[in-house]
Amino acid sequence: MPVSCLRETAKAKANTKNLQVITNMVKVAAETCLPRLGKKLGLGGHFPQRLTTQINYLFLLFFTLNTFISCATASTVSNTSELSVSEARWQQFADGIDYLHGRLASPKIKYWALRIDLSSPAIEIVVSGEALSAKVSSFVRENNLIAGINALPFDVVSSTEGQPIKNVGIVISQGKLLSPANSRYDALVFYKDGRTAILSQALITSSSIEEIKNAVGGFHQILLEGELTERAHNSEPRHPRSAAGLSADGRYLYLLVIDGRQTASIGATEGETASLLLSIGSHNGINFDGGGSSALALRFPDGSVKVANTPVHKTIPGQERAVASCLGIRIK
Repeated sequence: MPVSCLRETAKAKANTKNLQVITNMVKVAAETCLPRLGKKLGLGGHFPQRLTTQINYLFLLFFTLNTFISCATASTVSNTSELSVSEARWQQFADGIDYLHGRLASPKIKYWALRIDLSSPAIEIVVSGEALSAKVSSFVRENNLIAGINALPFDVVSSTEGQPIKNVGIVISQGKLLSPANSRYDALVFYKDGRTAILSQALITSSSIEEIKNAVGGFHQILLEGELTERAHNSEPRHPRSAAGLSADGRYLYLLVIDGRQTASIGATEGETASLLLSIGSHNGINFDGGGSSALALRFPDGSVKVANTPVHKTIPGQERAVASCLGIRIK
């Protein structure tokens, strides 16, 4: 029997059992309360049988209606959560860049996203390749960027900046290879001719590097040609997430961060991250380093740089982690 049928059968059995429990409760209540009421009304502790039956029916009707109303209320919340992604609206953040902030009710998730028009002549991709750790907000602030997100996994975890750090995966900045490929993982690649791709780092050879302008490694591709990858379907752990996506024509780059390890936002699985990327317009997507590293920093019109989400480093909400290479956007 399909899992869905098993679930419905279980629900039916549970509902039958619940109805029996309610019926018994009504019977006990009637047997206990009606004689007392009869005495007060001068009926000698006895109600006429017909009146007793009618009151029983009224008790049962009350409990049944109360149950249905409760179920209807729960359904309304569920429907709201399903609509929350579509109800979120893109807003212009800067030339060629749109901003989106939304939340889901079930699972409880808060997320932030950017949509970058790579065809705009005002947009420039910037990749950091420093050998020293830095927070995403510092990367944005010190390089005069409009936005930045963490990307690669790395081998040292600390909130202290300026520490020696090793990128785990490929980093190419302005055509220069700064960190070698790691064949276990995938990468987001920007070619010199304007093409973009998400591909296995094992496919990036010494000859193909000549065609690449910028590239950042991540973990794995979770969205492929508009479909969740097998890995995304099977990955269950829930964490804060950073991810990037590309539209089907490669025109738009999407940057996404999801809060986690908090009461207000419990984090996402790889499958949920892929689904969210798809819902905001991505056709292909990659999962970046996540957990306490997840951060999306923005430069606001007044020049201030702030992290849009709430990072959680060492279980401390709001404490930003110093990370390895980041992906940034500059307005020329």
